[in-house]
Amino acid sequence: MASSCFLRQILFSSLPTKLPPRSYTLSPKKLSCSSPFTASLSVLSIGRLTNCRRKLSEVRSMATEKGKVEIFDTEENLAVELAKYTADLSDKYCKEKGAFTVVVSGGSLIKSLRKLVEVGSIDWSRWHFFWVDERVVPKHHEDSNYKLAYDAFLSKVPIPPGNVYAGPAQSLQRPCASRVCVYAINESLSAEAAAEDYETCLKHLVQTGVIRVSESTGFPKFDLMLLGMGPDGHVASLFPGHGLCDEEKRWVGPPSERITFTFPVINSSACIALVVCGSGKAEAVEAALKKTGDVPAGCVSAEEELVWFLDKPACSKL
Repeated sequence: MASSCFLRQILFSSLPTKLPPRSYTLSPKKLSCSSPFTASLSVLSIGRLTNCRRKLSEVRSMATEKGKVEIFDTEENLAVELAKYTADLSDKYCKEKGAFTVVVSGGSLIKSLRKLVEVGSIDWSRWHFFWVDERVVPKHHEDSNYKLAYDAFLSKVPIPPGNVYAGPAQSLQRPCASRVCVYAINESLSAEAAAEDYETCLKHLVQTGVIRVSESTGFPKFDLMLLGMGPDGHVASLFPGHGLCDEEKRWVGPPSERITFTFPVINSSACIALVVCGSGKAEAVEAALKKTGDVPAGCVSAEEELVWFLDKPACSKL
């Protein structure tokens, strides 16, 4: 089967600086999804957006065996800190290896990424942008994660005409240094074929050095994976009880009319930010962090750092 993974190359212009930098220390600790819940509390403060008057609020920071948990008073404050966290990692990896590979999911996560466009320090030309899951629908469809990200985030920066290229995976070349590349699925294929095609695309990018390989697992190692979580505790399109939750070999699978990264790929990421807001997800957060239930989010880990970004309603049962 001829692969036809779509490559979107988008040129971003400089944006005014609005967010102050924040330093994060990475912990090279392998995390387990079956460890007991332990926590300690400390108080941190959130910086302010330039030209935006708001009160400083406290962030409760909980260090657990499932990763670091940061709890914010409001979703607005969460979005600000998530932008800082992402920008700092972008700066770190661009300096270390000249590029930044970032993966996003859909849903409410995309709204929480809106503050990224206010960070003037990001070197967008070195970004490689992927989706951890996607519905096999046209990109203009209301259910498309591509459209969701474009409407809420990607469209907030200028995209000059002619900076979009589409071609089969085998024809992909290392993108030029002046463009950020957005890799979308080929929605014209069946779910099974689209999953195989996206996996072929990822393998090509591994071979050409765009994506690193985990030395411990042999799976692709993305710099940052930004995940949301559903009320049932699903992440990406890995739903409770679905066979793909136990997949050990495939990189990308086709649950129903979707494609999704599998846990071996997700958990080989250097860093993961798991973003959850709302009281409707509090039980799933409790199940994942305290192991009071069997939810896919409880099996998320990262090779260097896993951080949960929660608002107060989402952590009401902790």
